[in-house]
Amino acid sequence: MRALTVRPGVADSLALVDLPEPPAEDGAVLVDGLAVGLCGTDIEIVAAEYGQAPPGSELLVLGHENLGRIAEAPAGSGFAAGDLVVGIVRRPDPVPCPPCGAGEWDMCRNGRYTEHGIKGQHGFARERWRTDPDGLVRLDPALAQVGVLLEPTTIVAKAWEQVERIGQRAFWQPRVAVVTGAGPVGLLAALLGVQRGLEVHVFDRVTDGPKPQLVRDLGATYHHESLPDSKVLGDVLVECTGVPSVIVDVLTHSATDSIACLTGVSAVGHVLPLDIGGLNRSAVLANDVVFGTVNANRRHYEAAAQALLAADQSWLARLITRRVPLADYPTAFARGPQDVKVVLEI
Repeated sequence: MRALTVRPGVADSLALVDLPEPPAEDGAVLVDGLAVGLCGTDIEIVAAEYGQAPPGSELLVLGHENLGRIAEAPAGSGFAAGDLVVGIVRRPDPVPCPPCGAGEWDMCRNGRYTEHGIKGQHGFARERWRTDPDGLVRLDPALAQVGVLLEPTTIVAKAWEQVERIGQRAFWQPRVAVVTGAGPVGLLAALLGVQRGLEVHVFDRVTDGPKPQLVRDLGATYHHESLPDSKVLGDVLVECTGVPSVIVDVLTHSATDSIACLTGVSAVGHVLPLDIGGLNRSAVLANDVVFGTVNANRRHYEAAAQALLAADQSWLARLITRRVPLADYPTAFARGPQDVKVVLEI
């Protein structure tokens, strides 16, 4: 069985290797892998910035954004051969902590969770994989061409859910949403904002390529200037770049009673001047909220599936700018100026 692997901690160890078939103890459901999407996390793992192999293995199968089709499922599992599915990336810690025990492993308190293709469990960039039924989400057949976008959509589905929960603290009638970054996560965040009837503004530095038109075709407004220069004041701000200077702009340029969600993971060591007193004064006097979010639980997978099904399927398909056969994996990791989302076809 072909699988795309790395040796965690060894830079540039990416290799396509033959592995044994997935063992029965991995789960009762056998899935044929169809596709995996690549993102910055995969690139960082290849660069040995992090990544953890399963116990007893020197290799980690890469790939957390995924799409598969059921090959075998036991009676009573709720699944049948031929079902289109996505594997849930994070699995609960073994204790479990109270959030994991409640099915909210995205809020794990002790850090002992595992993540397919990232931390302690093999990923989905292989021809076949197994899991238990509770590790799967069924997709509508209409999403066969774009279902690999489900996992990144879960990130922003959770972000919007948390924004709306916080908004219920008081009277709240948001009108303007700001999204920083027009990568896949940013574009999907903008999609969910448009689906909520908001006036959406997306900020990115590029002036050509597919991103500006993708934003416009959503009915949103694309900006290549900075947020402060635009004079746009968002009631909701979703930060999807992790770039420190952009984060500062988000924290210091918003409407009164605003809610800002940080989804991008920043590199450490970047020092910027910041008037903490001014930031605190502004946040307190304006009733602002800033929070961070990572990962997603089943509730967010289901919400993301509904959001994708409600979207223009041709627009979603345009997010996938390259589909690369698994055997040609090196070309998939060579980012091009026209790339939005690159997908490995298994």
